[in-house]
Amino acid sequence: MKNNNNKLRIGVIGTGYLGKFHAEKYAGMDDVELIGVVDINKSQVREIAEKYNTKAYGNHLDIIDKVDAVSIAAPTPLHHSISKNFLENNIDVLIEKPITTTIEEADELIRIAESRKLIIQVGHLERFNPAVIALKDIVKKPLFIESHRLSPYKERAANVSVVLDLMIHDIDIITKFVNSRIKNLHAAGTPVISKMVDIANARFEFENGCVANVTSSRLSTKDERKIRLFQEDAYITVDFANREVTIIKKGEGKKDSLLPGLNVSKKSFPGVDALDDELKSFVKSVRKRHNPVVNGQVGRDALSIAMNIMDQIEKTNNRIKS
Repeated sequence: MKNNNNKLRIGVIGTGYLGKFHAEKYAGMDDVELIGVVDINKSQVREIAEKYNTKAYGNHLDIIDKVDAVSIAAPTPLHHSISKNFLENNIDVLIEKPITTTIEEADELIRIAESRKLIIQVGHLERFNPAVIALKDIVKKPLFIESHRLSPYKERAANVSVVLDLMIHDIDIITKFVNSRIKNLHAAGTPVISKMVDIANARFEFENGCVANVTSSRLSTKDERKIRLFQEDAYITVDFANREVTIIKKGEGKKDSLLPGLNVSKKSFPGVDALDDELKSFVKSVRKRHNPVVNGQVGRDALSIAMNIMDQIEKTNNRIKS
């Protein structure tokens, strides 16, 4: 039953690093009622509930009859079972990336959602980065792409490969820009600190001729999230962290510059909150019943490529050990 005040009733499942920010954003939306937050960590969930004036729950099943939609920011291995519970009760879901741990799980969620005309949005946050959005009419048939996503080690992500933790963002963005099937894929990686792969590199060769070289590491001393795209008329750099785009094109330029004969332009987008935009987009999709920017199929496609990378890394490492 909908709220009489016409506010969308939303719950947040998981109050860890990401979930607490989901709760914060929903609590600040005028057209949303944050019904509750859910986590097995009693002290943590109570703290978040008190901070955002909502209720704390220890089990997601306790709010199924109270919400219209949920954000699922629980650990990745739980995404499938929790999402399935809500979808089978006709509740729309936003699932943090990756959508699930297997393709079969993702396909099942997509089938349930389609059969019930429900919404699945996947939390590929970089899609809402203003620097990425600004490239919509700038990136045209890139020929070579290079990306680096580096981060200091975080214990919270140690239960998944760096491919699912970090690289999947760039997989999603690159395949969106290239818009072509992958013809060949070469990957390498290794665990260093955790039991999972902590550093990985993948090289994509697309059917349209584009080549992408992607590196992700959670063993860096600094955060770096950059992608460089080369096409016939331009060299484009995107700094995700600082929300900046640099575009270098042929032109007169300044003769005394570091790049004589080239025009360099930079666009910055300070103060934009990508997570707030992402969650507002989800709320809008739920209200208007339209396909989200990053639907279940998009999340499933990114997961499929990530799984192929992980399989190739595992096979290579097993050969080296034997």
